[in-house]
Amino acid sequence: MALEFCSFASGSSGNCYLVKTEQTKLLVDVGITGKRIIAGLDGQGLTCEDMDGILLTHEHTDHVKSIRMIARKAKHASVIGSEGTLKRVSERIPEDRSITICGETESLSVGDIQVVPFSLSHDAAEPVGYSFRAEGRQITIVTDTGCVTDPIFQQICSADLLLLEANHEVNILKMGPYPYPLKQRILGDEGHLSNETAGHVLCRMLEDRKSRGKEEAPTVLLGHLSHENNTPQQAFLTVRNILFENGFYVHRDLELDVVLRDEESPLFTL
Repeated sequence: MALEFCSFASGSSGNCYLVKTEQTKLLVDVGITGKRIIAGLDGQGLTCEDMDGILLTHEHTDHVKSIRMIARKAKHASVIGSEGTLKRVSERIPEDRSITICGETESLSVGDIQVVPFSLSHDAAEPVGYSFRAEGRQITIVTDTGCVTDPIFQQICSADLLLLEANHEVNILKMGPYPYPLKQRILGDEGHLSNETAGHVLCRMLEDRKSRGKEEAPTVLLGHLSHENNTPQQAFLTVRNILFENGFYVHRDLELDVVLRDEESPLFTL
């Protein structure tokens, strides 16, 4: 049994990921059009009816845009999220669809996948990230957080595949056209992680893994990139340079890639 992950193309700032084993299929966020989600599933030989769960990180539109449509089509899937998130989207979930409230520190099982929610620091109602575990392997998704707390870092350190936010390049954001209050929101502790912060978090992660004798190189995907304040090339170069300055090397200490908004990612198999 393999634990697998891919990201669906959004064409915008939205997010939607597939986490699966042979037995269990999960969608994480549905912030892109239903048409793109269905196309992404079709590319994996799946349909909405194959889904066992729809997990929501928080209620912002770029994460829940298609919840009404996908929840209606995914007849066998429970909608999973924090109490705060589910309250914000309750009117958009069909009445006959089951709902599961996840505690911020309580794991739950969906099929043969253990789901571990953990709190994020974002300006939303009880936002959470998720780790997914099966057969001793772990996928962790950390986006939409303005800082990395100790509980978040613990999940990052044990991930075999990590999707980590690299939302913006600080200097591009500061010099860009956004209004000052919006810039401050993005840069704040309840905003978004920058390329620079992502790079330093990865250095801490690799130091931690080294101290514990964990030799296998993790796969890291940089995601949730701002269209206005970042580029895939900028995110990759900034993070790679910070790693290099701290003695860590891509292809030796980790595999590093960027999730693109206009292309479905490869299917990563652990």
